[in-house]
Amino acid sequence: MSENNFVKLGDVAHECRLTWSGGQTDIPIVGLEHLVPGEIELSSWDSNIEHTFSKKFLKGQVLLGRRRVYLKKAVVAPCDGICSGDITVIESTGGILPELLPFVIQNDRFFDFAMQGSAGSLSPRVKWEHLKNYEFSLPPLAEQKVLADKLWAAYRLKESYKKLLAATEEMVKSQFIEMFGGGNWPQKTLGEVGSFTRGGGFQKSDFVEHGIPCIHYGQIHTKFGPFITSHITEISSDLESKTKFASKGDLVIAITSEDTEGSCKSTAWLGDYSVAVGGHAAIYKHSMNPLYMSFFFKSTLFNHVDKT
Repeated sequence: MSENNFVKLGDVAHECRLTWSGGQTDIPIVGLEHLVPGEIELSSWDSNIEHTFSKKFLKGQVLLGRRRVYLKKAVVAPCDGICSGDITVIESTGGILPELLPFVIQNDRFFDFAMQGSAGSLSPRVKWEHLKNYEFSLPPLAEQKVLADKLWAAYRLKESYKKLLAATEEMVKSQFIEMFGGGNWPQKTLGEVGSFTRGGGFQKSDFVEHGIPCIHYGQIHTKFGPFITSHITEISSDLESKTKFASKGDLVIAITSEDTEGSCKSTAWLGDYSVAVGGHAAIYKHSMNPLYMSFFFKSTLFNHVDKT
């Protein structure tokens, strides 16, 4: 393999600042809410709605959510459309294949760099002037094609598995409703069988290589299923006195989300040790079977309630 060269993002791509002109009937309208954290492709949008957006994007360009970049929103557009001003539109200028560019941007290393240049307290934003200085290793064009083909094949495979898992989860939910939804069981409130405690004491920026096991609310959205038995991140032991801990059998529930679908998503902690829980999640300690409670929180028996 040829030796890779280190380049800056601004050497091979630029921010596209086009303005939409003409009619807007049936034209895709994309806001930050349509960019799914961690995904590569844009899969949903609105059309024929009232909006104030004017930024134009073209098929194949990368749409990056520049507000709260820690949410890792960066997708490739499958069509032309109009997007929010809080979305940075990026396209290749040569030197990098357009089909490889989304994978350069949608990765943890890039978002770590982007967070370093974010400014603002409530809604931090990052500018292209910072992003264009991101450095990465880039192989020659011929090798880029091979790499891009492999990455897209892996992505398609992952998407197929996700669809299979989603179908399996729906089947489990249906079985749950069939088994417990219509029985003459005693009715209890969540407060009667358990208690909620809000987590706290750390943020994603507090992660360290070695420290206290922890769960961040974003991991509930993107990493965890109905239950987990081990952690994937740790925080400094200096934060131990400031945080809350989940014990084996507790539910950890995300109480912050970019949309109502993600609100109250939960996982049962089944590890043999305590784990710290961040402030955008709650700990539910209860007297029930933890897997039963985890599936209850995923079922329509719970999710018909207003979570706004």
